[in-house]
Amino acid sequence: MRPVVVVGGGTPGLAAVRALGPHGVPVVVAHYDERDTAHASKWVHEALSCPHPEHDEPAFVAFLILLAARYPGSLLVPASDRGLVTLAGHAERLIQAGYLVAAPSEWTIRTCLDKSATYALAEQRGVPSPRTIALSGIEDIERYAAAAEGSDGFPAVLKPTMSHLYLAKFGRKWTLVDSPEQAVTEYLRADEVGLEVVLQELIPGDERCGVNYNAYFWAGQPLVEMTATKIRNSPADTGSPSVVVSHELPELLAPGRQMLRALNYEGFANIEFKRDPRDGQYKIIEVNARHNLSATLAVRCGVNFPLLQYRHLVHGEAPHQPPCRQGLYWIDISRDAKDAMSYLRRPKYTVRRFLRPYLAPHVAAVWDARDPGPAVARARYSAKAVARLVARLIRGNRGSAGARAALRGGKTR
Repeated sequence: MRPVVVVGGGTPGLAAVRALGPHGVPVVVAHYDERDTAHASKWVHEALSCPHPEHDEPAFVAFLILLAARYPGSLLVPASDRGLVTLAGHAERLIQAGYLVAAPSEWTIRTCLDKSATYALAEQRGVPSPRTIALSGIEDIERYAAAAEGSDGFPAVLKPTMSHLYLAKFGRKWTLVDSPEQAVTEYLRADEVGLEVVLQELIPGDERCGVNYNAYFWAGQPLVEMTATKIRNSPADTGSPSVVVSHELPELLAPGRQMLRALNYEGFANIEFKRDPRDGQYKIIEVNARHNLSATLAVRCGVNFPLLQYRHLVHGEAPHQPPCRQGLYWIDISRDAKDAMSYLRRPKYTVRRFLRPYLAPHVAAVWDARDPGPAVARARYSAKAVARLVARLIRGNRGSAGARAALRGGKTR
């Protein structure tokens, strides 16, 4: 069987490995982040550490081209936004090197990654979306505030056009701003590090209003679809999903299909929507042009998107809609536990409610008794992160103690 080269060893990459490996597909993982876990899976044929695409793009592309000679004709599957944006800019070279690239066109990828372009296209094609304004200066914030006067203008969402860059810099996907003044402060912080942002209305409702539309789209038609509902996020208010449940949502199919047709999309896509309680509409949040964080949920529900993508692109087998199990939970255990207190502090959020997904049929994002290597890799990284934090605290305390001693001795600088 032709090999698959998975680019990115995070949770989406691990989902792809576990979706393909048990079916006899040789999987090679190119990983570049110390938090990666996919390379530790028993289903990996070969794991290779490669240059980081964001830090050294030319070396990353050169690595992939050399790898193509070792695995000729392999399917190249991006499993991270960082890898995806690089593949988009070098798709022709990678195809010439011998890869089949499992990604849509460069225009489609860049439109999905750039939130300003995503919302502009959604508005143009009539796909419901939150009121959004691209920020190029403080005056745009003033214009948004003036237009929203007398309505629910604030709190609002300050969101990056490139989520993965903002997340890497600030540790969250977006920022809640309660006033024009706070919006200015957060805009200037992002602008200082060269990140473009938009200001967007905050759709009311908690994370359970968030939903996923997953689809394998081809020639303008949905070949396979699956929907799910978010239960919890990490971080709780501004993060990505930590608990999701498979849930049939027929009303989500129309806007999902409409958006993918507008994007001329071919391949797998994950679209995040949020239901607006004010009008009942599902409004688009973002489009992921790669396998998403909770990809294992679809696989365990009977909809193996990575495998059907492989069989379609490599063997020409057209996918067909399989039955999809409903009510199965996906849990990222360590991330969910980290933010447990954020939920338990909420009024009427009981321990029983928090534990409900764990007591119901579920699948874990990383832990799998049949494939424990990735969980061990994550635990090892977590231990190192804690050790670094403790070391910083000790150094800080020593510095403070030294300063206090200097003051007691009357020393000044």
